[in-house]
Amino acid sequence: MSASSAKVSRKENSNHDGADETSEKEQQEAIEHIDEVQNEIDRLNEQASEEILKVEQKYNKLRQPFFQKRSELIAKIPNFWVTTFVNHPQVSALLGEEDEEALHYLSRVEVTEFEDIKSGYRIDFYFDENPYFENKALSKEFNVNESGDPVSKSTEIKWKAGKDLTKRTGQTPNKAGKKRQHEEPESFFTWFTDHSDAGADELGEVIKDDIWPNPLQYYLVPDMEDEEGDGDDDEEEEEGLEDIDEGEEEEGEDEDEDGDGEDGEVRIKNMSLSAHINR
Repeated sequence: MSASSAKVSRKENSNHDGADETSEKEQQEAIEHIDEVQNEIDRLNEQASEEILKVEQKYNKLRQPFFQKRSELIAKIPNFWVTTFVNHPQVSALLGEEDEEALHYLSRVEVTEFEDIKSGYRIDFYFDENPYFENKALSKEFNVNESGDPVSKSTEIKWKAGKDLTKRTGQTPNKAGKKRQHEEPESFFTWFTDHSDAGADELGEVIKDDIWPNPLQYYLVPDMEDEEGDGDDDEEEEEGLEDIDEGEEEEGEDEDEDGDGEDGEVRIKNMSLSAHINR
């Protein structure tokens, strides 16, 4: 197919520019050689992917002690994970006020990539005793089935009586959600029951690839409302200073006008005195 197309294209071009430098046979041979070279490039790409996977597996094991040490240090900071999630722009859009309250009991988060990284990962959430559900840990796992299709599974949440947040559609968005104009978001916890598109699970990917590598950067994000409030105060201060400057300028102009009036009176008196002497 490609060889035939190339020959037709060449004939069409030859009608316009008269270029007959290579024969159809030479073109066909060139196409076959290009195909051979491309096969070598593809083979090298596959080899590179295998070696990159081995490197990732190696360093993933080397990271584990540091992840463990980090988790131990994070445990010393109250509300670390709920603050991190609330400060993350994509995750905060999924949080209602009651979700945020429930996440105050979240004590630890762990992400585990399987040995064959391409096969999937698992996210574990560990909770202290709380008024919402009985579970001490909630997990969601992503992998591929025998057919090579992405699938997911998760822990069944054992909600306490009247506390199932996934059945409350009227949650009030949290402060961060309001800023992004997300009204009445679904509960964050519906994510544990949503297995509709495991191959494109945005929240899972965000936690694994964005938050987990460095959660501290989101924990330390300043409160935007405080910054906006400080900005308003600064603007008010600047406006006050401008008003003071304008007032001083107006007073200066008035003084100049008064000074000009006094000088004019003196000049008139001097002129009158000179005229009297000349007489």
